[in-house]
Amino acid sequence: MNSNHQTWFTKWFLNNKVTIVLLNVLLIFLIISAFIKVSYIFRPIQQILGIILPPLIVAGILYYLINPLIDLLERRFHIKRVWSISVIFIIIFAILVWIIVSLIPIIQNQATSLIHNIPNYWRTLQEMLMKLSAEPHLQSLHLANKFSPLKLTKSLSSSLNGVFNNAVGNITSAVGIVSNVVMIILTAPFVLFFMLKDDQKIKPSILKYVPQRLQSSLSATLTEINQALSSYVRGQLTVAFWVAVMFAVGYLIAGMPYGIILGIFAGVCNLIPYIGSAVGLIPAIILALINGHNMLLYVIIIFAIEQTIETRVVSPLVVGNKMNMHPVTTIFVLLIAGGMFGLLGVIGGIPLYAILKILVSKIFAWIRQNSSWYEKDTPTEENK
Repeated sequence: MNSNHQTWFTKWFLNNKVTIVLLNVLLIFLIISAFIKVSYIFRPIQQILGIILPPLIVAGILYYLINPLIDLLERRFHIKRVWSISVIFIIIFAILVWIIVSLIPIIQNQATSLIHNIPNYWRTLQEMLMKLSAEPHLQSLHLANKFSPLKLTKSLSSSLNGVFNNAVGNITSAVGIVSNVVMIILTAPFVLFFMLKDDQKIKPSILKYVPQRLQSSLSATLTEINQALSSYVRGQLTVAFWVAVMFAVGYLIAGMPYGIILGIFAGVCNLIPYIGSAVGLIPAIILALINGHNMLLYVIIIFAIEQTIETRVVSPLVVGNKMNMHPVTTIFVLLIAGGMFGLLGVIGGIPLYAILKILVSKIFAWIRQNSSWYEKDTPTEENK
């Protein structure tokens, strides 16, 4: 019998790459379906992760901010990590006390005043919309009926009513959020202390459970993930801090009401790539329109100065290595992560994508090296 003879079954099933791929995809979906059917088994694991992950994430973010200073003190001044960590913790505690004593009352007063003046601002905004709808140019475009103040008022009122109803109906969840925040405040410092203290022991403790032949590749992968996360976390938080400071100082100099709150809001929104700056500017523009056209001009000037300093000075000095993400990819990641996980997804979607990108690229490189589907580069006569 000819050994090279292949039956139809061998040709179309055993030695057909497309069939093998389809069978593997079918197997993956069957496994996912089986996991969904028995998802109740994993609920305790989900609850455990819900308890462990929040303080671990907070401690990890603070770790990336503080660890470079600890390494510098240990390397250059030969100060033991325990002593330098203790001193930095004391300094951070003193800063927090100063913020609570000095800054929180100012923010509280501004927030109370803003809540108290919202009805007056709302009436002023309605009057502005009425005047705008009476403009001849707007009426010639037949937009007054579509964007009338009455329709805008009803739409905004229904949205606010929905927000208030959800807030009232979720009092128990609010209590749960407060308790989670308290647990994070109590547990994150301990986790952070041991992460900083045992910095050099984290990777070896992970690698000792990995087979010897995979340790080098996994070590390189962990190093690459660590570098990407550290660059992103340090860069984004540092830039957001200086953005908040620049906006707050600019608003205070211009005499903008609630300048500190608006500056903090702009800094938090700056954590969202591309669209964060525009979102953070919206409340300032609304308040500037209510307070007069001169204030709107001041806001535009402050924004222009802030953007110039941020793009020319702060970001190049602080951010360092980029994620090497295309803007279109970033926008899609923000849309998908925001749609799935809300605000937390928008803020954490980029670093999570960076981790998945590194893992997928490493797995693909391993498949390409070990699979017969990809042709190996053979040396030519010129390269011999």
